[in-house]
Amino acid sequence: MAVEVPAAEAEVARAAFLALFPAGFEERDRDGGVELAGYAEETGAAAVRAAFPDAVETEVASGWEERWREFHRPVRVGPLWIGPTWEVPPKDAVAVVIEPACAFGTGGHPTTRLCLELLVELRSELAAASVLDVGCGSGVLAVAAWRLGYRPVRAIDVDPAAVEETRRNAAANDATVDVSLADALAADLPYADVVAANIARDTVETLAPRLSCLLVASGYLDTDPPRLDGFRCLRQHATDGWAAGVYAPEELLARSRHSRV
Repeated sequence: MAVEVPAAEAEVARAAFLALFPAGFEERDRDGGVELAGYAEETGAAAVRAAFPDAVETEVASGWEERWREFHRPVRVGPLWIGPTWEVPPKDAVAVVIEPACAFGTGGHPTTRLCLELLVELRSELAAASVLDVGCGSGVLAVAAWRLGYRPVRAIDVDPAAVEETRRNAAANDATVDVSLADALAADLPYADVVAANIARDTVETLAPRLSCLLVASGYLDTDPPRLDGFRCLRQHATDGWAAGVYAPEELLARSRHSRV
């Protein structure tokens, strides 16, 4: 079963697909949107049709149970290599092994790669810095931050499944990540020098006023960046129609007397 949705509706569609296909589903970038596909028996197919009336159903050849692995390929971001457990990282890489599961975030999506690029850049410019991964999903950003040398690294998510996935992936990478179940828009946030938030644009806009540190944000289209009053965008990366930026509170810039980090 496959459905194609506009990029602006992708996050909502992903959430629905996670409920329909908790063991995993495929995702492909399309012109102006994304295609989501999952394998289902008739009962599951009926549930997909109920949620997505325009879903397309096709027969698949035998061996489909393992075919999903073809869609989880390693990615390289500077020194980082992010890949699934069945791939072997190159010897010169800082490896982050992520088991594809029901929590979003394996490193393959453009927004994740863009956040990783910015974390790599900031790490080369900051002598020492702590990180808080908000909406950690699979924990790929938190684990990568720890592997890059950020200390300490914390992560929060409102989804218990995401918290468990982050803990599991942190353990698999021998990364020390303090993970907790929390609503970033309501709970007291632990201090961090850098907050990484690969979440929806409107959630970024609600989160930002609660921060007094650098914010690495993504989850939005390059044509529709977040409006963050009191923050300055220090840099922005974009690819495949998606964007990510480093934002700093004006008060922080005034205190540091620098306009760049």
